Amino acid sequence: MTDFISRFFPAPDGPQLHARDYGPASGGEGRLPLVCLPGLSRNARDFHRFALFVSKDPVSPRRVVALDYRGRGLSAYDDDPANYNLSIECRDVIAVCQALGIARGLFVGTSRGGLILHVMAAVQPDLVAGAVLNDIGPEIEAEGLKEIRDYLAARSRPASFEAAADALERIHGPTFPALTRADWLDMADAIYAQRDDGRIVADHDPKLADQLQAIDFSKPLPTLWPQFGLLAQRPLLVVRGEHSRLFSAQTLARMAAHGPNVKTVTAEGQGHAPLLHLSGLFAQVKAFVDRL
Repeated sequence: MTDFISRFFPAPDGPQLHARDYGPASGGEGRLPLVCLPGLSRNARDFHRFALFVSKDPVSPRRVVALDYRGRGLSAYDDDPANYNLSIECRDVIAVCQALGIARGLFVGTSRGGLILHVMAAVQPDLVAGAVLNDIGPEIEAEGLKEIRDYLAARSRPASFEAAADALERIHGPTFPALTRADWLDMADAIYAQRDDGRIVADHDPKLADQLQAIDFSKPLPTLWPQFGLLAQRPLLVVRGEHSRLFSAQTLARMAAHGPNVKTVTAEGQGHAPLLHLSGLFAQVKAFVDRL
């Protein structure tokens, strides 16, 4: 594809990392790049349509970089599953930004990506000029996390991408009434990959699910409110899916109360995590980004 360049970089401890670089043909000079960070088991393909809309905008195009964390997409799997953690993944994001010459940028963090941005606000605050947190905050709901745990543990093996789209719609359709058949097919293409032997599998290291299996849900989940306080010192747009079960409306309201830097929007007809390229939501995200 000519819409982006695949770039590969060594992580600080060795594994090869991959990122898609959507550079505008012209007109993006002087605008901060936008770095997109996906969810726990997701990859750069999640942002493809969003990245195209931003990088090819006829009025205000800008460079977009979308990452595959280690163990996802085209990045190498880690021999030690314990390294699939926020601290190391944040370090990887910083290393990729340094390799691409990004000393300061805007960020979009979906779910896990937003948690990484909380860590980054503590360890590399100057890198983040502003951010969009997509259906995530410093406090998450246990029931929503259990659903993700059980979904990943199932390790589905659909017979085709069409069958994968059917399964995704069957499982997630009740919380995503806004999606069309084309959206479900796009989601299947982003989540699954076809291996050389013809198998269609989720495009991540299956050992990612081990972390979730180890969580003791009888105890309160840890929160990141101090880190959010640091992140809220710069412009933030917090998106919540109307039907999200991971990110509550109460947490959204508490985040908004941190001050005028924090703006919020609800993605109507969507759950966890919203597709940012859908027209009504995209216009609001783009307007926020264009102000920075």
